[in-house]
Amino acid sequence: MTLAGTLQAAEAAPPVESLDVVARLLKERLGAASVSFLITDFTGSSVVRLGAAGSVETSEPAQRISLRGTLYDDVIRSQRPRTEDRGAGKLVRIVAPVTNRGDAIGLLELFLPASPDAEVMREIGETAHALAYIVIANRSFTDVYQWGRRTTPLSLAAEIQHRLLPASLVCEAAQFAVAGVLEPADLVAGDTFDYVIDRDSVQLSVTDAMGHDADAALLATLAVGALRRARRAGAGLGEQARQTDQAVRDHSGQGYVTGQLLRISLLDGGTEFINAGHPWPLRMRDGEVREIAREVDRPFGLQAPHTYRVQRLDLQPGDRLVMLTDGMLERNVTSLDLTDLIVATRALHPREAARTLIGAIVDAARGHLKDDATVMCLDWHGTGRSQRDAGTGADLTDASRPSGTERPTAGR
Repeated sequence: MTLAGTLQAAEAAPPVESLDVVARLLKERLGAASVSFLITDFTGSSVVRLGAAGSVETSEPAQRISLRGTLYDDVIRSQRPRTEDRGAGKLVRIVAPVTNRGDAIGLLELFLPASPDAEVMREIGETAHALAYIVIANRSFTDVYQWGRRTTPLSLAAEIQHRLLPASLVCEAAQFAVAGVLEPADLVAGDTFDYVIDRDSVQLSVTDAMGHDADAALLATLAVGALRRARRAGAGLGEQARQTDQAVRDHSGQGYVTGQLLRISLLDGGTEFINAGHPWPLRMRDGEVREIAREVDRPFGLQAPHTYRVQRLDLQPGDRLVMLTDGMLERNVTSLDLTDLIVATRALHPREAARTLIGAIVDAARGHLKDDATVMCLDWHGTGRSQRDAGTGADLTDASRPSGTERPTAGR
């Protein structure tokens, strides 16, 4: 069961049946009693088991399996496969992470008649890795994967909002790892985040459109579209901000959008930063968290044209940068100390740190946010490297890691 053979068999099948093909191969090769794929939902707090193509009923919400305290949660957090031997005469359960560049897409679960040896575990791991690419390749052609990520029906505003986010909410490179999480309010309030990696830089943005529901989602669409258009045309941060300001002013009536734009050079680590009426980011260095209080320009879309200042931001290897929206600071969660929580999660991968921060906000608000809450968490490893270990997700040197900490396991 080679990687090439697995990919070829999946591609030969209809997109909606590609997972079934992989399951059948594993059953034939390993004698598995059952094989299934569990996809993570939009919140990152649960998974959904995708059945055979003929049994998927997309007219009903997907069945949610909460992650908290489960073997599934352990595998996603650690990014290591786990084996559960349930006693004599019972099938052995194996759960492996299905992850690409740190983006925890889901889990592969098998039940085998006997405990697997090292060679079988290697084969399961390789198949899970291939499965990540199969899901990424096929989700463009079918709604089954999108259906699986919706454990509750989305409003129109939430549907628009989710389509504005990057295709993968997590990305690892040799120089950095970044992860974003968005938790919509009861009435969607227009938060978005984005990132892109170029040959010599990584660019990030966090935006918050005024208002709620579909009006906020449409305003967010305008801002994100203007930012991406300018960025893809090769514009620098200042020009991206100017074009976004112009677009929102010309087409949104009285609406406005706050935002932060960040560009980090992958060649020398130089960092540029624009703040358009947005909460300041937080930087953790050597276990100490500080607010990066820089000049704040006006939000995008106010009536008079505005020149946006491109400022420098000090970012050193080993730093963690947290960008957020004001939903993370709303009054009904003032009992939560974000600074302490950022320090407490310093050993976690950015994916898990962001997820923990959002989870704490939702818990503090008793599940009912008055405003969207968004977090982007960036770990900066430094320049001078261009490769990473695809098996562990780590860069190939650890000189930039703060003393007394271990490299978080990231996954493929």
